[in-house]
Amino acid sequence: MRRLLGYFLRGLVFLAPVAVTVYVCVVAFTTIDGWLGIAIPGVGFLATIGLITLFGFLTSNLLTRGVLTLLDRSLERLPFVRLLYTATKDLVGAVVGDKRKFDKPVLVQMHENDTGLTLGFMTHESAERLGLEGYVSVYLPFSYSVAGRVYLFPSHVVFPVDASSADVMAFIVAGGVPAIPEVGSPPSLPPGFPVRAASRASDE
Repeated sequence: MRRLLGYFLRGLVFLAPVAVTVYVCVVAFTTIDGWLGIAIPGVGFLATIGLITLFGFLTSNLLTRGVLTLLDRSLERLPFVRLLYTATKDLVGAVVGDKRKFDKPVLVQMHENDTGLTLGFMTHESAERLGLEGYVSVYLPFSYSVAGRVYLFPSHVVFPVDASSADVMAFIVAGGVPAIPEVGSPPSLPPGFPVRAASRASDE
């Protein structure tokens, strides 16, 4: 009985990720395929991809860039529409745009005198516009979620990590299950940082 249960669990471990991946891909494909209302399966998907690529070309064309810029500014002036439009624009641009924001992985010391460190992404290297000199903004994604939270930390508790942003994001979102991202060089932690923090905690 235990052997059968073991086989079942092994099969579940293998098939569950495959099933979820296939399901998500099918849902995404059928959703995009139906956006244009074309009855022929697959044609709507290809047409949508083609239109998105065409708009990408137009945004790079000097003749149409002015018109698209005018449309962009108009949407940013409308109440409520501005909030939705700018939030979506910033989110997409932060992930896949030319000015990606999630490309600076960092380690953050969340609490003073604590050796615990949290992985995140620095989004702004200065928060002086908020009147916080010496602070930086850091986005901390949640595990098993598409959400996260933005914190403002003093720059001396934020340490850049020389690692792939994609690997770090996958490591965080998957709850630390994937392989730990490799670093090109160790983070520039203060000399003796873990030992000093640990010794302070023990003395207290």
